[in-house]
Amino acid sequence: MSIQKIARLAGVSVATVSRVLNNSDTVKAKNRERVLAAIAESNYQPNLLARQLRTARSYMILVMVSNIANPFCAAVVKGIEEEAEKNGYRILLCNSGSDIERSRSGLTLLSGKIVDGIITMDAFSKLPELATLIGDAPWVQCAEYADSGAVSCVGINDVDAAQHVVSWLADKGRQRIALINHDLHYKYARLRERGYKSVIHTRELVYQSVEYASELSAAAGKAAAERLLAAETRPDAIFAVSDTLAAGAIRAIEQAGLRVPEDVAVVGFDGTDLAEMITPQLTTIEQPSHEIGRKAVGLLLTKIDNPDSSTERVMMAWQLTPRASA
Repeated sequence: MSIQKIARLAGVSVATVSRVLNNSDTVKAKNRERVLAAIAESNYQPNLLARQLRTARSYMILVMVSNIANPFCAAVVKGIEEEAEKNGYRILLCNSGSDIERSRSGLTLLSGKIVDGIITMDAFSKLPELATLIGDAPWVQCAEYADSGAVSCVGINDVDAAQHVVSWLADKGRQRIALINHDLHYKYARLRERGYKSVIHTRELVYQSVEYASELSAAAGKAAAERLLAAETRPDAIFAVSDTLAAGAIRAIEQAGLRVPEDVAVVGFDGTDLAEMITPQLTTIEQPSHEIGRKAVGLLLTKIDNPDSSTERVMMAWQLTPRASA
């Protein structure tokens, strides 16, 4: 099916069909509906190569994530894809593992003009190396971000969120609050630990204990919680920096013959679907993961359309959602 046949089927001009395909806002609503109905009826697929040659754009975005198995990353990518498709773009997904060589391989798509820009979710420690590889190409960083520089970013205030969790637990009478953290190469891990320790200090709580999970998995969270529970002084609450780690901690507590939350309360972070799937359901800090992804696309399209536009740092709202685990 050609664009000419779509025009005949819809009863409009070829130019009108072209404007609809390019998301122009100059098309009358009635004509847009007729064109979209004709496209749906005929299962028309635009010739992307012709579009690229005509506009000097690929209408592709490279999305580089540190770990697609992380439910938070997956939720952000879903938001990215939804907003990209809404604006006529497609995404290419690269699971970099925050490995700079794997990142280098994916970034060849930029130099080859196969993608128009990039959204990354790599560890903060990798940003200087990524900046060297990416150069002046349109780039937005999700979740992990620098406080200054030329890269637009979107995330939440991790320190404030962590402080809120620990204060909330202390207000509920928990005196021995432990933290299960992850890799300190990630800025979120350092910031959430900073928030945890600051409340322990200001509340003058005697107990402080941090265990580091080897990876963001339930098994690693379980192992970290087992180390906390085996210590001479056992925590009465565990704050984990991801829902996945928290799920593993709940398993460890129950296998030790203890009750959640009566003996040990558990709070996670991210607000993924997992929080409502486990028993007891998980109290967690909810990040607006889909909105973070959608906002990242908006920032990137601004950079693609206007490379000289100002750098933006967007901090989005979060909330604590209490459930049965704490």
